Amino acid sequence: MEQFLRSWRQDATNKHQYDSAIFIGDKLLALTNDDKDAFWLAQVHFSTGNYTRAQNFLSRDLIARNSSCKYLAGHCYIKQGRYEEALAVLGEKNPVHLISTPEGNRRKLQHLHRAQNGHSKRGKGQLMDRADRSEDRDFEDASNIKFEAAMCYLRGVCYAKQNAFDRARDCYKDAVSIDVQCFEAFDQLMKNSLMSPQDEWSFLSSLNFDTISIGDGSDNSAAQEAAEFTKMLYITRLSKYEHPDQFQSATETLVSHYNLSSNADILLSKAEHLFTHCRFTEALSLTSSILETDQYNFAVIPVHLACLYELADRNALFLLSHNLVDTHPESPTTWLAVGVYYLAISRIAEARRFFSKASTMDPHFGPAWIGFAHTFAAEGEHDQAISAYSTAARLFQGTHLPNLFLGMQNLQLNNLPLAQEYLNSAYHLCNTDPLVLNELGVAFYHSNQLQEAINLFKLALAIARDISSAASTSSSSASPHTFPPPTTTTSTTTHHHLKSARASPSPSTLSPASPTPTTDTAYPAPLSATYVPVLSNLAHAHRRAQNLPLALATFDEVLRHTAGASAPTFSARALVLLEMGRLWEAVAALHEALRRSPQDPTAEDLLVKAMEGVQRREGFEGESVGGGDEEGVERALEGRMRGVLGGFKEREERGVGRRARGNGRGEGDDGMDVDEE
Repeated sequence: MEQFLRSWRQDATNKHQYDSAIFIGDKLLALTNDDKDAFWLAQVHFSTGNYTRAQNFLSRDLIARNSSCKYLAGHCYIKQGRYEEALAVLGEKNPVHLISTPEGNRRKLQHLHRAQNGHSKRGKGQLMDRADRSEDRDFEDASNIKFEAAMCYLRGVCYAKQNAFDRARDCYKDAVSIDVQCFEAFDQLMKNSLMSPQDEWSFLSSLNFDTISIGDGSDNSAAQEAAEFTKMLYITRLSKYEHPDQFQSATETLVSHYNLSSNADILLSKAEHLFTHCRFTEALSLTSSILETDQYNFAVIPVHLACLYELADRNALFLLSHNLVDTHPESPTTWLAVGVYYLAISRIAEARRFFSKASTMDPHFGPAWIGFAHTFAAEGEHDQAISAYSTAARLFQGTHLPNLFLGMQNLQLNNLPLAQEYLNSAYHLCNTDPLVLNELGVAFYHSNQLQEAINLFKLALAIARDISSAASTSSSSASPHTFPPPTTTTSTTTHHHLKSARASPSPSTLSPASPTPTTDTAYPAPLSATYVPVLSNLAHAHRRAQNLPLALATFDEVLRHTAGASAPTFSARALVLLEMGRLWEAVAALHEALRRSPQDPTAEDLLVKAMEGVQRREGFEGESVGGGDEEGVERALEGRMRGVLGGFKEREERGVGRRARGNGRGEGDDGMDVDEE
């Protein structure tokens, strides 16, 4: 009879006929009074959302003697938002004696060897006791170990809800260390950026994947393959700023050996890698392919939104947000999409309202917090932006983006010491992001530490080129939490998804340069449009440092990498030429600036000065060219201008083939604005 009832109960559960399962399960429990049947019936009630009824079947004695029942009771309290009571049931101490490390077996052998030989000042009994405690995990039932790990995860959830993020992080780490297959805890660590990129990789190396077993554990080769497979899956979830070669190796193996080329998680991992390296078009193609087959994959949508924003695809943002509002109004991702759309069309107040709504629905939703802060930054409300970014920095302690944005805001306020403090914090969290190095360079630039600024700009460009080179040799590349920031007035930044944000160029002071590309400024490899402003900033720093030939050569590189360069770039190049005394070339560059922006006051003022210099040099004020008559002077000037402009256009056309593809939003300013130092 018992077997018959269990089979009936299982069949009803498989069909999601929970009323039938409860009806049969209740009769089975009355017949057997077995702990497992009580736990099973409580699980059915939990599945239907009847958390209080589920608790009724988990008596105090049952919770005390059965780890699975304790786990379910704690989970019921969490679902009801009763976190203190959940912790009272679960306990606040993690069973760290169950943690297994890759070196665990070797250490146990050492302890036993010492115990047997008595090589210690302690007694043999004490050593044997230590050896026994080191083997506590070996005497535990495998299912009990898994439930203990799951309870560590629930403790982490409770602490996270109470904003005790350090304790939550420790609980999640203990959960994965006890049971490496506790993916829920691992996902919380990665998704909420609770560790820095370096700490993530260090933590992964500390996990003992050899604890994974298959069946009765007799097939070691299958267990080893499963361990390697699990480790590769975890690698795809780590930060994309560190160890790109290991990420590449893991994804290639998963695609080629396990036929996961079209798996959504693997494609998302590749898209995040591409997005992290500002390759938005390629990232968008991957996220779009995922959403074609799984339209409401909410893990993919934040990255997809960020790519659409970066590429200024407002129509796609409108359609996606409308669809989500119609189908999933209860999801915070829906209102994130609406906020991104309004931000893309510069309706900042509406964007802020919907970002706020998304963060209210899920207080730990990183993209919503970053987007909310960006709306203040876009309007120049620096104090409110700093407050919002500070909240994001507190919630997501492992990502460098909030500190990066805080540094940018303080740069705009000309608070250089505080800006450098935040930017240094961002650098310590992630020292491989070229845009962090660019912002640090801007801070040094404003502090008149020009050589330090030049070194940082060069390092940023070197890393950017390494990224481009690695990307060109493979089909995949790289991350908060996702989405784009506002314009700042201090520098150029394009990124991530909180992992996502983008800030556009901004002003700083300049100084001139001269031609002749040297090994210091020749950039034969293509440079992503995202990083061209960094190159422009390097040119400005050379100009201020009076490295005029290097500055001019670098500005020429900016023009070669930029389709339709902006007026400030030509004005800056003209300023360099003026300081070098190459007046006619300066006039030609300023004419190009005014052709692009006829009302540019900087270009107009510089053109007046350039023409005054030309007149003085050519003697137009005394014995004039062309016989002294006005028409002769004009003919002479036009002849000179045609020659200079022809040479300038010829040089510009030679660089067209090397121009990097734009990011779809237009170029805007290329770096720092011009002044007349």
